[in-house]
Amino acid sequence: MDKTKEDSTLKEVENMEEVIETYATIMATHKPNPRGPGYIKLYILSAVVFLCSTMNGFDSSLMGSINALPNYIRYFGLPENGNASTGIVFAIFQVGQMCGALFIWMADWYGRTWHIFFGCLGVCIGTIVTAFASNLPTFIAGRFILSFFATCAHTAAPLYLVELAPPAYRGTIAGMYNTFYNVGSVFSTSAVYACHKYLADQGNLDWRIPLWLQIVCPGLVCLVIKFYPESPRWLISKDRHDEAKAIIATYHTNGDPDHPLVALQIGEILATVDVNHQASWKDLFDLRVLVESRSSRYRLMLNIAFSWFGQFSGNNIVSYYLPIMLNGIGITDTNMKLILNIVYAVVGWVASIFGSRLHDVVGRRKMLITSTAGMAICLSIVAACSAGYTEYGNTTASTVSIVFIFLFGATFACGYTPMQPIYPAEVVSNKMRAKGMGTFKLTAGAAGFLNTFVGPIALSSIGYWFYVFFVFWDTFEMTFMYFFFVETKGFTLEELDVIFEAKNPRKASVKAAKARKRIIVAGRSEV
Repeated sequence: MDKTKEDSTLKEVENMEEVIETYATIMATHKPNPRGPGYIKLYILSAVVFLCSTMNGFDSSLMGSINALPNYIRYFGLPENGNASTGIVFAIFQVGQMCGALFIWMADWYGRTWHIFFGCLGVCIGTIVTAFASNLPTFIAGRFILSFFATCAHTAAPLYLVELAPPAYRGTIAGMYNTFYNVGSVFSTSAVYACHKYLADQGNLDWRIPLWLQIVCPGLVCLVIKFYPESPRWLISKDRHDEAKAIIATYHTNGDPDHPLVALQIGEILATVDVNHQASWKDLFDLRVLVESRSSRYRLMLNIAFSWFGQFSGNNIVSYYLPIMLNGIGITDTNMKLILNIVYAVVGWVASIFGSRLHDVVGRRKMLITSTAGMAICLSIVAACSAGYTEYGNTTASTVSIVFIFLFGATFACGYTPMQPIYPAEVVSNKMRAKGMGTFKLTAGAAGFLNTFVGPIALSSIGYWFYVFFVFWDTFEMTFMYFFFVETKGFTLEELDVIFEAKNPRKASVKAAKARKRIIVAGRSEV
């Protein structure tokens, strides 16, 4: 199918409310039971896929924790308060992430589940290299391998969930995915604390054993992922319609192939999937699909913007360099720093679980704008209190600073963590999605690299003024979100195609969301 014709079919829609009315009416009158057998299968399937998200959380908290261990610092000859070498050890993860993002298009070629499988297998290999590393270059190389393949799995997994989950629960199911970032964080910080407490006098075991534990979650995913169904949208792109219909019936309507939602969703997917295109190696360099129309460029802008915001809002500085930040406000005891790392991870996990549901209740725009405002407020207080301790030795200011560091983490986890891999996937079309997720990882990797490499240098050079910078940056993010971010809550991915064809997609999404709510309320009152 010619790409120009594909875009023109969307422009033939004259009334957006008519497009969303059918789905909204079905949900109001024939809503599938979310506790039915098909949904239970979906929840179990999703829970295993969620383990892919633990890899990034495990690494960020692992490196932040072992960076506080004297045995690790002495073994590799790193300074306690960080320097350029410390930055490279952390930042190489983002370099591997950016390189791995170049190959996400392969998920369009051989499928989402294969990409997840190869990614998890590569993480296991990278873990072995880092755990056996006897010098810093080998350790850095192992982290690159680990990051490269973690990106493959960590990018394909949310793409898979977004395409598989029912629209009404996409934010909750797919949003729960990134909350397992914090599961990985809790796992790693707890492991480092326990190993340091009981094995600190056993040579290097207190930091090598936590490195080995990084193999657990990807290893489990490797064992089961190929027993799972493929994405129905990928199957339709390969002309395997019957399989796609069976999967939608199983997981969206509890096994009822005659439910009106099945025919509706199959029809919507067929209208937007290019069944004639076969992904190949040349697609690695063919990025025209990302910029071929005005709506594509708007989608790409949102994808890049949120990808950058998700890594450059002050969050990476806290997650990776919390021990160094604690040094700056007078907390130097290793055990205390490790305990606070664990508490920070637990707080983030709980907040992200609440956030994953709230995004389907409140909506993406309101959640993101409100949480960004909260983050700016928290960082401004952290900066002021850090200045109070640094300049005047005020211990009360130090305590308040810790409280607001944790409040910042909770606010970020609630608003951003569930949506980090989900919103960039929602705002791109079916034919853009694999490359769009690659763009997401490239952008996030670039932002993360800048953060993690510059972070220790900035913290040691300008201290609390680094937090002040992020106060102003987060204020800019909030303004950008208000004027440009599209609401995606509750819409099918194909309904979003219509919204992005509007002259002002942001206004169109808000209008469509109100219309959808009105239809559902009216339908329920008639039942």
